[in-house]
Amino acid sequence: MSRSRDLRLASRVIHGHQRPEPVTGAVMPPIFTSATYAQSAPGEHRGFEYSRSHNPTRYAFERLVASIEGSPITEAQDPSCGGFAFSSGLAAMATTLELVDAGARVVATDDLYGGSRRLLSQVRERSQQLDVVYADLGDPDVAERELTAETALVWVETPTNPMMKLVDLAAVAELARARNPNVILVCDNTFASPIFQQPIELGFDIAMHSTTKYLNGHSDSVGGVVAVAREDLVERMRFLQNAVGAVMSPFDSYLALRGAKTLDIRMQRHQSNALALARYLDQHPKVEGVIFPALESHPQHELFRRQMRGTSGMITFTVTGGLDAARRFAESVEVFQLAESLGAVESLVNHPAIMTHASVPAEVRADLGIDDNLLRLSVGIENPDDLQEDLERALEQV
Repeated sequence: MSRSRDLRLASRVIHGHQRPEPVTGAVMPPIFTSATYAQSAPGEHRGFEYSRSHNPTRYAFERLVASIEGSPITEAQDPSCGGFAFSSGLAAMATTLELVDAGARVVATDDLYGGSRRLLSQVRERSQQLDVVYADLGDPDVAERELTAETALVWVETPTNPMMKLVDLAAVAELARARNPNVILVCDNTFASPIFQQPIELGFDIAMHSTTKYLNGHSDSVGGVVAVAREDLVERMRFLQNAVGAVMSPFDSYLALRGAKTLDIRMQRHQSNALALARYLDQHPKVEGVIFPALESHPQHELFRRQMRGTSGMITFTVTGGLDAARRFAESVEVFQLAESLGAVESLVNHPAIMTHASVPAEVRADLGIDDNLLRLSVGIENPDDLQEDLERALEQV
């Protein structure tokens, strides 16, 4: 769609780099399951030869994400406009890490999804000899110290998982690039979604998502995607996606594309529900603290207002009574489901120390504040009164 770059974001999540299927005029692209494509002569094809390398359904989703993340790459420069979809969020991360050579210095935010830290520390430090430094990049003094001329890649989560810390993306981009003009800047934008934050606009090279979460939004598909803004990195990522081969399947591409088209309207409801529940929890006598960037009590609330257009459905809070109280709460909810993951239409509760961040060493969890009485909510799009009543019932059991 030629005018998609001019559309506002709520329209781009539906129309960004999209067009009807050329043979039938189908508004939604078919699920192209063919593994291979006929060639008119050896090496002569119509843009598709093998589905790991090229797939029309995957291209449609990749182009949409590139559009809503604000990548300037055109289809003339790259078939999917700088978007690359993978079989999981960790597959997207693993392939992105191949952009740097063995032994490279990687600076990552200290409060990181447990699977991301596991990949860096337990896999790539060994197999790629990466020099991984975990740092609180939300602290300007720490960023000044750790973002050196030797830093080859910066991996940022903001808001972080699960402590909801923020990183000033524009400031980190300016500092890191001043130290090393060739540094690769990556932001895991899963928690915020492109609706509320666009790292590329703030100077980052790559925006990454676990599509399992908000982009797909329906707990029925696992995937990952990156939107790349630099043409030199696009060429390398195109090679790596094909060479490594951990691509998103046609069916998952279709599901993710279908889900992403309602992203804007879903995020508005996630935000309004979460804000109401965060305010409720913040006043509850059995809640010790609530971490939610949109609350004025968040220590980086000013940065939130400056950098983000809104917040998602993610709330982190602590209950009075330690591990037993947290267990009792998590086992007492009925509308919320006790489950891994986040970002879908249904509300979920998670105990990070036992579930998503169990692979993080206990001493690291303690340093980060991931205590045994800490819980993480992914607030869905149900009726907010039903959600609050569910929290009330569970807190009565604490």
